[in-house]
Amino acid sequence: MVIALFGPPGSGKGTQAKALVKHLRIPQLSTGDMLRESIKQGTPLGVKAKGFMDKGDLVPDSLMIDLIKDRITGPDCKNGFMLDGFPRTVAQAEALDQMFLQSGLKMESVLSFQVNKLELVDRLSGRLVCTNCGASYHEKTKMTQMPNICDICQGPVVKRDDDKSEVVEARLTTFKESTAPVEEFYRSKGVLKEINAEGSEQEVFQRILAAIGRGAK
Repeated sequence: MVIALFGPPGSGKGTQAKALVKHLRIPQLSTGDMLRESIKQGTPLGVKAKGFMDKGDLVPDSLMIDLIKDRITGPDCKNGFMLDGFPRTVAQAEALDQMFLQSGLKMESVLSFQVNKLELVDRLSGRLVCTNCGASYHEKTKMTQMPNICDICQGPVVKRDDDKSEVVEARLTTFKESTAPVEEFYRSKGVLKEINAEGSEQEVFQRILAAIGRGAK
């Protein structure tokens, strides 16, 4: 199974991705993680990517495609994989299609997480994060036991600058404008599946399983 996840900040995509990895037993492929790992290992692709990044340039689509092509040859991808963070543009989607064609693969489902904008703003603007371990909390729905102290590691819990309401609005607008063409690309191919991402984590998870034709195990 090959699927891709789309979701604005605060849509719960990260939480659902972890649940899908466990349920489907396929890896979550984050292009950001793959880039960092390739650079860390000093692979030929990593060296090339670092050259662009050191100059402040974007890593070319062709190099990202090669990175994905190399990664999916791993044994953990033999039963499929889940793309997270790619493709972000129509050009990347088209290049990915060509690579899949050459590799005998196909995109089976592109899951687009749908959440009301007001709900997203509320989720993000109330979000608190531990600066030490990264654990997430919320001013309304998931408070720390002690004010501003992480329940897990006792590190300081703060609100990130990019989670302030005025910044959140801008982030959501940018996401919508940049991903809309990619969603239309996959909608035209009949693989885009819009997921109502409001409600409990379990409710959303069951909707995802229904959308991809997989019952709970």
